[in-house]
Amino acid sequence: MRMNYKYVPKASQTFSTAVIQRGWRRFGKYYFHPICDGCNECKSIRINVDDYRYSKSQRKAIRRNKDTEIIIQKPTITKAHIDLYNKYHAHKQGKDGWKYRRISHREYFENFVDGANEFGKEVLYVKDGNLVGVDLIDILDDGISSIYFYYDPDYDRLSLGTYSLLYQINLAKVLGLKWIYLGYWVDGCKAFAYKPKFQPQELLEGFPHVSEEPQWKEIDLRETEPELN
Repeated sequence: MRMNYKYVPKASQTFSTAVIQRGWRRFGKYYFHPICDGCNECKSIRINVDDYRYSKSQRKAIRRNKDTEIIIQKPTITKAHIDLYNKYHAHKQGKDGWKYRRISHREYFENFVDGANEFGKEVLYVKDGNLVGVDLIDILDDGISSIYFYYDPDYDRLSLGTYSLLYQINLAKVLGLKWIYLGYWVDGCKAFAYKPKFQPQELLEGFPHVSEEPQWKEIDLRETEPELN
């Protein structure tokens, strides 16, 4: 995989909205999108908040978390963040074969805290007094961009991955925003198998220039894949 990176030391919400609409993503102060030779498998995906339809299993995830405390604030870095991030990735190594190495404070800061400006937020999920989930998001002019989510595998029963995305949808409705920008869809990729379960949604072909209008098209990618935990 090859990426086109742009380092933007002080991005505005307007700038971030324009490039996310055109298929870019953000980690820290870096904006990027794939530029793989002869391959166009990575397609940007977004959820239509206005017409969202909850499934039965999603309503169950909401009920499971009725006592989960939620905090929205500027991204921070604490020992609890680092420990939870490393615990989650060690779990995914054993479960799904992810490559795992412990993240440093500096790397975490550069990826998830630095570059947030005024529009980057973290949504903290707290259960039994413990930090059990962290959702990094950008609140844009027309929607919410999902950056990254990690959780405590000891709380698998809460379906926090599903619940965190449903919370984003609810937050977007409260803020009067239409879209959840969900990153990329790659057909057959196990890590993305949960995304078609959030309907309705649209796909974007390619990465149009900022001077071009992005052409999003409604599509239904649902398959019989396991639910995201």
